[in-house]
Amino acid sequence: MAAVIQTALELAFLELLKAVVGRNVSAAKFITKLDQLEKTLKSIEPIFYDSSRLNQVLDRPETEIKMFISYLEEGKMLILKCSRIKFWNVHQNSLHSNKLIQLNNELLRFFQVELHTDMMMIGVHDLTVKMNEVPSTLTSRGHPNHSGSCSVPLLPNGIVGFDSHLDELKDRLLKDDDQVLVVSAPGGYGKTTLAKMLCHEKNIKDIFGENILYVTVSIPSSFKLVVQKLFEHFGENHCDLETDDEARHQLEKLMPHMGSDKILLVLDDVWSESESIIQDLRFPMPGYKILVTSRFLFPRFHSTFELTLMNEEDARTLFCYLAFPNDGIPVNVPDDIVNKIVKLCRGLPLALTAAAASLSGQPLLKWRRTLKIMSDGHPILHSNSSIILSQKSRIDALDELPIVKECFLDMGLFPADERIAAMALVDMWVELYNLDDEGMYTSDNLIELSLRSLINLSSLRKEVGELDGYCDGLYVTKDVLLRELAIHLSSQEPVAERKRLFVEVHGNEFPTWWIEQIAQPINAQILSISTDETFVSNWYDLIAPKVEVLALNVHSEEYTLPQFIERMHLLKVLRITSYDLYPSQLHNLSVMGYLSNLKRIRFEHVSISSSIQPIFALQNLRKLSFVLCEIGNALISCTTKSPPMLLPNLTEIEIDRCYDIKELPSELCNLVQLKKLSLTDCHQLEFLPEELGSLSNLVKLGLRCCTKLQELPQSIGSLNKLIFLDISDCSNISTLPAGIGELCGLRVLKMSGCRRLQELPMSMSKLWQLEEVICDEEMLNWWMNHESKLYNLNIKVVEDDDRFESFMENIHEEAPSIGCMVHERHNSQSCGSDFSYDSLPSYCDVAPRCGSPASEYNGAQNVSNLRDVVLAEVDV
Repeated sequence: MAAVIQTALELAFLELLKAVVGRNVSAAKFITKLDQLEKTLKSIEPIFYDSSRLNQVLDRPETEIKMFISYLEEGKMLILKCSRIKFWNVHQNSLHSNKLIQLNNELLRFFQVELHTDMMMIGVHDLTVKMNEVPSTLTSRGHPNHSGSCSVPLLPNGIVGFDSHLDELKDRLLKDDDQVLVVSAPGGYGKTTLAKMLCHEKNIKDIFGENILYVTVSIPSSFKLVVQKLFEHFGENHCDLETDDEARHQLEKLMPHMGSDKILLVLDDVWSESESIIQDLRFPMPGYKILVTSRFLFPRFHSTFELTLMNEEDARTLFCYLAFPNDGIPVNVPDDIVNKIVKLCRGLPLALTAAAASLSGQPLLKWRRTLKIMSDGHPILHSNSSIILSQKSRIDALDELPIVKECFLDMGLFPADERIAAMALVDMWVELYNLDDEGMYTSDNLIELSLRSLINLSSLRKEVGELDGYCDGLYVTKDVLLRELAIHLSSQEPVAERKRLFVEVHGNEFPTWWIEQIAQPINAQILSISTDETFVSNWYDLIAPKVEVLALNVHSEEYTLPQFIERMHLLKVLRITSYDLYPSQLHNLSVMGYLSNLKRIRFEHVSISSSIQPIFALQNLRKLSFVLCEIGNALISCTTKSPPMLLPNLTEIEIDRCYDIKELPSELCNLVQLKKLSLTDCHQLEFLPEELGSLSNLVKLGLRCCTKLQELPQSIGSLNKLIFLDISDCSNISTLPAGIGELCGLRVLKMSGCRRLQELPMSMSKLWQLEEVICDEEMLNWWMNHESKLYNLNIKVVEDDDRFESFMENIHEEAPSIGCMVHERHNSQSCGSDFSYDSLPSYCDVAPRCGSPASEYNGAQNVSNLRDVVLAEVDV
C-alpha cells in the first residue's frame, strides 16, 4: 500500500510540474507567480530520488497524503484555468493569483523544504510581519522546528463594517460561560474575516498571548488531522497518531504544557459532518476557549453568534474601497448608480466584492448595463462563477438528503427577503413529495435547511402544540443570493426540459424563448411566473401540460389569470400572491373551473370580489386558503348558486386576516368531509352559522382573534370528532353554549383573552378527554372547580408578558391589512363600500389582562386603542 501511495504522489507531482513548465498564460501577475512555483517544484523534485528524505515526507497519516495528492491534482487544474483567464479580468486574476501563492506554500510545507526568503511568495506588506513573528515564536516555544502551521492568518486589506460585530463577539467570547462559541452565517458574510480580526485584537492577544491557534477545518477532515496540525505547530512533525482516541490522549497531555492557562483555539469553516471534531477538542480546562466559524448551526453548543449583513453605509464604504482603489471616491460614475448597485447587493460582502471587482476601472456604460441587469432581478450571482462555486458546495452537501435538497431548490419560487408561511410550503410539498398534511416532515426539512444557514426560520407563536400543526406560525425567509443560487442550479438544462421553470416578466416584455416557442410544450413540473407593477395581463400562450405546482407572483393592482391555465390538467397546487401595497384585484377566475386535478388553492393578499363559483365545482379540491384577502360577499354569492354537493373532497378551509368577511355562509356546513376550519384574525366576523354542528368530521376549529364574534352556535356540541378548539382573543364572547360539554373528543381548548367571558358552563365537567386548557389567570379558579372530574387536565396560564408579546405579534402580522384600511380612509373603493373603521382591532382586545389599564404597559403608554394610533398617523 505504501508503494502505491508513493507512486500516486510522484505521478501527481510530475503532472503538476509538467503543467507549470508548459504553461501558456498572458497575465503578468500569473507569470511571476508561476516562475516562483516552477522554482519550488524543481527544488522539491530531487526528494523523489533521495529515499531517506522521501521517507520523511511519507512519514505521516495515509489520509493526509491522499488528501495532498488530490490537492496536487487540483493544482494542475488551477494552472490550466490560469491559462484561460484574460489579463483584463481583474477579479479572476487576483483570485487565482492567491490560489497559486497558497499552492506554493503548501508544497513547501508538505515536502518540508527550508523556507528560504526567496522562495516565499508573499507581498512586501506580509514579509515584515512574518519575519517579526518567526523569531519571537521560536523563542517562546523553544522548538526550532516550529512551522507555524496553526498561526493566525494575516488580515486582508480594506476591512470595513465589522466594528460592531467585533465588539459584540469579543464581549461574548470573554464573558460567556460556554467553552464553545459558534459564529454562524451563510457563505460570503465575512465569518472568517471576523475571526481573524478577533485574533489580531490587542486585548485578545494580551489575554491569550502566543496560545491563539487557528485551524481551517473545511472538508474532508478528521479529528486526527486537526490534532496533527496542532502537533506540527509545536514542532512535533513525526507524531504517529493511529486512532482518534490516541490523538485525544496525546493532545490532552500537550495542552497543560503550552506555557499559559489561557488558550484560544479557532476552528474555521467547520461543516456539519465535522461537528464531532468540536466536541472531541473540548477539555475541562479553565481559560480554554474554542471559537468556531461555520455555515451551519450546531444546537448542541448553546452559544451562537449569528452574523448579520452589512448596513448600507458600511456596504457602500466597502464597495467604493474596492471599486475605486485610489481613494475610495467615485470617479466618473454618478452617486445614484453607485448607491443603487450597493443596495442591490443587499449588504452581502461577497456580492459587494464581486460587483466591485467586475466594475473597477470599467466605463460608465458597463456600470449602467450592470445596474440594469441587477435591477431586472439578476443579481451579481447571475454572471459571477466565483460566487456560484463558493456557495454550490453547500448544496452539494445535501446529496445525502435528496428531499431536503429538492425543498431548497423549490424555494426559488418565492421572492427574496419576503416572509413565506411554512403552511404554503406544506401545501406544495405534500403533493410533490408525499409529505404529511400536518407538516411534521416539512418542519423537519425546514429545520435542516435552517441549521445549514440556507434559510432563516422564525416563529410568531411562542407556544405551538402538536395539535396546532407543526408549521403553524412558522415563517421562512431566504436572502437574494441563496434564492438566485436555487434558480441557477435549477436552470442548467434547456428551458423546455427544466423541472423547475422560473419566469420573470418586466413590463410586458416576455422572455424570448416564450415568444419563439409559443407552439412548443415545456416539461416543467413546477412553474413560477413573476410580473411587475406595470404588467397589464396581455399574455402569450404557453403549453405546459406537466405542471403540478403553479406560483403566480403579482405586483400590479389588476391581474387577469392567463387563459392557458385551463389546459394544465395535471395541476395540483395553485398559489396566487400579491406583493403590491394593496390587494391585487383578480380577474378571469373562471379558468380554474377546468382544473379537475387541482387539490390546493392559496390566495394571498388579493381581492376576489368577482365570482369564485368555478372553484366550488372542483371535485378533487382538498384545501382552500384565503390569507390577507378582500373577500367581500364572494363566498356567500357563490355558495348560494352552487350545487348541493359542492367541493365533495374538501378537508380544510383557512381564512386568515381577511378583515371584510362578516359571516360564514351556512352552505359551507354541507362540506361533509371538512376536517379543519380556521378563521383567524377576522375582525369583522360576528356570527357563525347555527348549522356548524353539521360538520360531523370536523377535527380542528380555530377562531383565534375574531374580536367581534359574539357567541358560538348551540349546535357546536354535535361536533363529536372535534379535538382542538381555539377561541383565544375572541374578546366579545360573553357566554359559552351549554352544548360545548358534549364535545366528547375535545383534547385542547385555547381561550386566553376572552375578557368578557363571565363563567364556564357546568357541562365543562363532561369534557373527559380534555388534556390541555390555555387560559388567563382569572379563569384559573373556574377551571379548578372542574379539575377533580377531568383527570387528564393540564392548565396553562398565559402570563402578562406573553399577552403583550402576542399583541405585538398581531400588529406585526396585521400590518398589511391595517395599511389597506388606512388607504380606505382616502379611497372608499379599496376594501368595500361598507367598510368600517371599527374593523381595526382594538388594543384592549388583545392587550394583556392583569387588572391594570392598557396604558400602563411598556411600549403602549397613553394608548387605549390601536385604531386611534393608526388613524392619528394618517391624519398627520
